[in-house]
Amino acid sequence: MLTIRKIFFAIILCSTTLSAQAALNIFACEPEWAALAQELAGDKANIYTATNALQDPHHIEARPSLIAKARRAQLVICTGAELEAGWMPVILRESANPDIAAGKPGNFEAAQFVQMLEVPNRLDRAEGDVHAAGNPHIQLDARNYLPIAEALAARMRILDPTNAPLYDKRLQDFKRDWHIALKRWEVLAAPLRGQPVLVQHRAYPYLINWLGMKQIAELEAKPGMEPSAAHLAKVLALLQSTPARMVLRAAYQDGKPSEWIAQHAHVNITELPFSIGGTPAAKNLYSFFDDSITRLLAGLK
Repeated sequence: MLTIRKIFFAIILCSTTLSAQAALNIFACEPEWAALAQELAGDKANIYTATNALQDPHHIEARPSLIAKARRAQLVICTGAELEAGWMPVILRESANPDIAAGKPGNFEAAQFVQMLEVPNRLDRAEGDVHAAGNPHIQLDARNYLPIAEALAARMRILDPTNAPLYDKRLQDFKRDWHIALKRWEVLAAPLRGQPVLVQHRAYPYLINWLGMKQIAELEAKPGMEPSAAHLAKVLALLQSTPARMVLRAAYQDGKPSEWIAQHAHVNITELPFSIGGTPAAKNLYSFFDDSITRLLAGLK
């Protein structure tokens, strides 16, 4: 009798411990969504980040390790808008996890909750890496994180109703702190308004739109295609009549095209983190934008 009682209490204790330790398993495609999920979930989530800021998110290998992580995930958070089209469909298929299939509550695409820019009127792959839903680099406009956070917290409440009050509380805290940060960043970035810039890749419409800069030209003749010498010469000729203050490139990009134009046109190169971890200072969502704006302001000097 004593043995049975001990076994019974041991089972109850084990069950209670497991319940207390249970956390939402999240697979984040990019570091910015892992960071946002951490803001909203705290210690109620186990978060795996599939890529890092020194990788091109368009071109990732669907490795067995990624498939294994997706197989155990309850929530997948990606940018969407075809950014991960070259690798995420393979991971979803091979993971055989019905909970994170497209259209299920466990599949979250951030681009569905913001106003997309550069939506093409027609699709022509001859025009380069063009996305049907619009430019996918939504992470560079800090304002976008507010509607995305609202939608993501709502999804977490559906998947983990036990912790719904916590998600609500952390969402309200995040919105308060983010509004304060937004005002600070916009005041800090005021000197950037109206400044003409070059971009190495068509990755910055959200950043440029938010901060009021003016894009003069792209170093790539077509998105995702290596800049040719002929196209760089055309950009250089354009700069004779329409000067730019700096050329923007992401931390993961080959620096040769921007170095060539900087040398010949005498403009600054501004390397941006592009995602969390792209520079040593960009350690979280807040310092990501702190460092990005600091680097842009330095490019004016």
